Amino acid sequence: MLGIIYAVIAGVVVACQSIFNVRISERAGFWFTNTWVHGTGFLLSLILFWILKDGSLGKLESINKMYLLTGCMGVLIVYSVMHSVGSIGPVYAIAILLIAQLLAALAIDTLGWFGVERVALSANRIIGIGVMIAGVIIFKLK
Repeated sequence: MLGIIYAVIAGVVVACQSIFNVRISERAGFWFTNTWVHGTGFLLSLILFWILKDGSLGKLESINKMYLLTGCMGVLIVYSVMHSVGSIGPVYAIAILLIAQLLAALAIDTLGWFGVERVALSANRIIGIGVMIAGVIIFKLK
């Protein structure tokens, strides 16, 4: 149940953040906005890291180096979301983002990429994604 609550919170925050980022970018520019997003996020994370003492810098050397690119991925995420929301609107952009994210997660699960335990591809997973795609198409019909 806690996982569902966190997912709902993340969904609401991503929707709001996407619009906030577009509004900042309209006035201050994209790269300032991206710097602001990641800079303030870094500061908050650093403060929480110091307070909670969660983790160890010494363990970085044991982590797959590819995983350390996650911050760079964040820049690409903010860039892509801001430009999609700015050009096609928040609802359509986030709907497409969710479908793409679900398809990628399905591939990761099914193929066992990145150390994830493989989960068999089933009809209900394929139908579920098909229903989501159909929903976006219906949503966009005029």
